[in-house]
Amino acid sequence: MKKADILIIGSGIAGLFFAIKMAKKRPDLFIAIMTKEKVQNSNTQMAQGGIAVVTDHIEDSFEQHIQDTIQSGGGFCDEEIVRMVINQAPERLKELIDIGVSFDKDKSGTWNLGLEGGHSQHRILHHKDISGEEIGKKLIETINQLSNITLFENHLVIDINTKKNKGNPSCTGAFYCDKVNSQIKYIQAKTIVLSTGGCGQLFKNTTNPEIATGDGIAIASRAGALIKDIQYIQFHPTALYEGDKNPFFLVSEAVRGFGAHIINEDKKRFIFKHDTRGELATRDIVSQAISEEMETSGKQHVYLDCRHLDFEEFYTHFPFITNYCQTIGLNPKTDLIPIVPVAHYQCGGINVNKNSETNIKNLYAIGECSRTGLHGKNRLASNSLLEALVFAHQASNHIENSIDDVSFSSKKIMADFSEPLINLYSDNFVELKKELQALMTVLYANKEVDFRKILDKMESMKMKTVSLLFEKQKITTQLVEFTNMLTVAKIVVESNMQQFFEKSPSY
Repeated sequence: MKKADILIIGSGIAGLFFAIKMAKKRPDLFIAIMTKEKVQNSNTQMAQGGIAVVTDHIEDSFEQHIQDTIQSGGGFCDEEIVRMVINQAPERLKELIDIGVSFDKDKSGTWNLGLEGGHSQHRILHHKDISGEEIGKKLIETINQLSNITLFENHLVIDINTKKNKGNPSCTGAFYCDKVNSQIKYIQAKTIVLSTGGCGQLFKNTTNPEIATGDGIAIASRAGALIKDIQYIQFHPTALYEGDKNPFFLVSEAVRGFGAHIINEDKKRFIFKHDTRGELATRDIVSQAISEEMETSGKQHVYLDCRHLDFEEFYTHFPFITNYCQTIGLNPKTDLIPIVPVAHYQCGGINVNKNSETNIKNLYAIGECSRTGLHGKNRLASNSLLEALVFAHQASNHIENSIDDVSFSSKKIMADFSEPLINLYSDNFVELKKELQALMTVLYANKEVDFRKILDKMESMKMKTVSLLFEKQKITTQLVEFTNMLTVAKIVVESNMQQFFEKSPSY
């Protein structure tokens, strides 16, 4: 049976940055990172835009960034949290730069700051259009240099274990599947940090990779953690339309900040009818405008028009996007790029305080799986990487000062089962996943929703899953992921239903 002082579940920017900070603060602690695939497989690696930080105090200010964030969040942000995050941003940025992360500068040596929807100033630091890949690469290199961190790839955490302590639950360890040996095992831990990312795969159309199955939300919920604001799923307005592909390729917000236009089938811009900022309105407004345009026209997409832009400069800024377009036969210099809004980011999640603590003792959550109060009901572009850094920092400070008072649980756990799993990739789970994705897509596409009918269908899917488990008598990785998706989907539906009835008391 393994033991770790700190178990981190997930390998995106939040988990890796936390691990680095914690390892440097406390080299005496053993830190384990478990990730269900390769360490590089995360939403962080796919982030194109960059990180929002106020660096120009002449044109810009913390206060402007704070107000942009609050306005984008539709009045649902926690202002104290917003101020904490934005005021910390320069320090956290310096820490990234200190480990070698490179951000673009112009010829004079000053930051080449990008502009994105909802921002009143240019304040996005970026590395071309592969900012997440650059950050992830440097974080992984740093992790590999720290001897008190051990990375366990292909380790799928199934559930965390808790015990009651004076009536209050505290986490003591986790059951996981070692996918290489196809066995279920157990690890004891004094503290567990969830950094598992989002749940975009609940939807038929998403920018999220196949690993984004809401694992952390499901694990936390089953353990009794409070989930909050999970109904606020952000749709990105400019995903490259390629039919039924999943995931969709993201065309960064920064492309619109660079000057690209959104046009309809008649080659006319239409976003200004919805907001005076046009293409630089917040994501919720732009996505809704596109959806209404598609509904009116009966078309499956609208277009992003980059043809009027300086192509040489465009390619310098967006080589990844340009090259991808060209691989499917599109040239941004001469062709219109078909785009559509798709599920992109989970604004709510596991409820945490300013120290990243959940309501379960010794259980923390950071990154997209957490609900911090920063985003409200709509995330401001490029605030997510910043949030991950700040709350990783907050958690590391809190755990550094509290972990010495935590002991390993003395409770005996039956673990390290010799019976292997089977990797059951049957048509049953493929079809169940498609059915669930269709239900969730309807939930967010239709103005009138029969919540009870959707929940009944989910209950039926749950029974099918139990039947498959009984039939095979094996817990499989595919079963775990689908069960997590179903758990999170039900919470999302119930949260939407609660919000609907609160708004419509006479319904």
